[in-house]
Amino acid sequence: MVSNQTLSDSDRRVLARWALSCAERVLPLFDADDVARDEILDAVARTRAYSAGDSSAGQEIRKRLVALKAARAATTSAGVAAARAVGQAAAVAHMAAHALGAAAYAAKAISLAHPEQPELVQEEVRWQVADLSEREREALRLLPPLGADPSGPLAAGLLSRGVLGSTIRQIQAQLGETVG
Repeated sequence: MVSNQTLSDSDRRVLARWALSCAERVLPLFDADDVARDEILDAVARTRAYSAGDSSAGQEIRKRLVALKAARAATTSAGVAAARAVGQAAAVAHMAAHALGAAAYAAKAISLAHPEQPELVQEEVRWQVADLSEREREALRLLPPLGADPSGPLAAGLLSRGVLGSTIRQIQAQLGETVG
């Protein structure tokens, strides 16, 4: 059975662009050894290729966890969150809902890098929503509200708590009604 968090390949390609845009904003926070850095940069390049139609979902699904594993090499908690944002963006080829995970981890990276400036998280969320094209907005509206689906990235789990959950809720609220 296909999850309503998956969406079509066309929708996933559209959302991969936005997810990667969110992740790349915090990529400078990722500091790790050369091997991990290369893995993160490879995930960025692969996500860009998938978004452009230059690779298949199958190719990307097989490698979607590489960036998440590279996150373990980060030297700071903000760097871990930045790497996870890239990992979530790479996972959009598998399931569209990961686009919201990429945005949420980018906001978390900002919150961890600047704990004394919580307003920067709000600025980041505003930028993320402003960066959406109308086509990307339409695709995101197809996803169920956070916590409404019993499985997948938008289930009541890790992405529904803390900065991650509040970011996703803010984005979904600003998009208006979802139809998932």
